[in-house]
Amino acid sequence: MTQLVLPLETRSASGRADFIVAPGNQQAVAFIDSWPRWPAPAAALYGPPASGKSHLAAVWAGRAGATVLEATALEGAIPDGPLVVENVGPGVPETALFALLERGGPLLLTAQAPPAAWPVALPDLKSRANALLAFALWAPDDALLMGLAVKLFADRQVEVPENVVLHMIRELERSPAAIRDFVARADAAALARKRPITLNLIKDLLAQPGGASEP
Repeated sequence: MTQLVLPLETRSASGRADFIVAPGNQQAVAFIDSWPRWPAPAAALYGPPASGKSHLAAVWAGRAGATVLEATALEGAIPDGPLVVENVGPGVPETALFALLERGGPLLLTAQAPPAAWPVALPDLKSRANALLAFALWAPDDALLMGLAVKLFADRQVEVPENVVLHMIRELERSPAAIRDFVARADAAALARKRPITLNLIKDLLAQPGGASEP
């Protein structure tokens, strides 16, 4: 199999049809797909880096006409209407987040930890966080990691044989972030060596010190 390697700009495919549905994220996907028939105005998506939280949040933002903000920006002026608040975690402006939850408008939050584990001190906010609808994203299995790797290569306009991708995911740390970082390394190595991404190239990268985990 031949592969044309070009230094093209990488653009992530972030539409609903591009999202990989697997047993570990089906509930989150079903909830996003149910908009606007949500049982409550606010909900949270949580999971590790690169698990698809921002992808699903972007899908909902497009459907709901929502503004997307970082949690650290909540101390500024907050626009009216549906909102996505990304990366709720340590240091989040608690008073502003509580006021936003109290506002009662359509709201989708993303975080690495479930709302009940958010490190907030404000008692009223803690209570509201504990009561939030929350959906975890993914339990890693070969099907999900394989689909993710194929998508990430496709985002870079690169087609890689199935046996090469399968070997890669079985040798790497079983996390979306590790897959994402290694795909970037493999693509960069292929460009630098002016050769396609083959099993030998993947094995070469994995054999390097820290090859299965370093970004």
